[in-house]
Amino acid sequence: MLKLISWNVNGLRAIVKKGFAEQFKKADADIFSLQETKLQEGQIELSFDGYESYWNYAERKGYSGTATFTKHKPISVTRGLGLEEHDQEGRVLTLEYEPFYLINCYTPNSQNELARLPYRLRWEEAFLSYLKQLDQKKPLILCGDLNVAHQEIDLKNPDTNHLSAGFSDEERAAMTQLLSAGFLDSFRTLYPEARNRYSWWSYRTRARDRNAGWRIDYFIVSERLRPHILDAKIHDEIHGSDHCPVSLELDFTL
Repeated sequence: MLKLISWNVNGLRAIVKKGFAEQFKKADADIFSLQETKLQEGQIELSFDGYESYWNYAERKGYSGTATFTKHKPISVTRGLGLEEHDQEGRVLTLEYEPFYLINCYTPNSQNELARLPYRLRWEEAFLSYLKQLDQKKPLILCGDLNVAHQEIDLKNPDTNHLSAGFSDEERAAMTQLLSAGFLDSFRTLYPEARNRYSWWSYRTRARDRNAGWRIDYFIVSERLRPHILDAKIHDEIHGSDHCPVSLELDFTL
């Protein structure tokens, strides 16, 4: 079995002080992907026995960033999309393995009043093109904070959030387009009717205490990997960030 975990840690240095190392070791994942690391090279010394780590840092200090820890050495590692407009913020980290690509992604937030929505939509177009190109070569596994609740079932209060970042019609349509291009939302594929299962809660309103959350963290896989999926989980019992980890278990061996 292959166990993959993805977690937006909302600041790696901060979460390390909250017991991250213990959570990491307890999870015993084959591949552990992080988003929103918020640091630059040399700002943290963090390693785990048996794991190699790969990083993509944002040029802006204390912002964005991705990292992947893996027990299995990849064939190749690619940082970014190869497009200058989209590669300044450390948002994409791709590891190639023999049977698949693993893409760790932290999708840009459209921000208050959808101020960054035009950029977000350019990102979506470029990112989908990137995924399609990889998928032509071998199946892919996309994980990370994709900053969108796709369906009304994926957030607590859909009626009041149609103009909110992460639930705008445009962002949801982009996710529909992605899933229509030969990819599956692993959790929703296995649990189509599961309600009140969220991966992010606003700090500002103590939303986690009320479970007034959003499901915006995903494992998306190529449709032809469907027979390999054993389970997809949301680990809302784990604290330390405003997001919780999500996981995917496959019947692959590496």
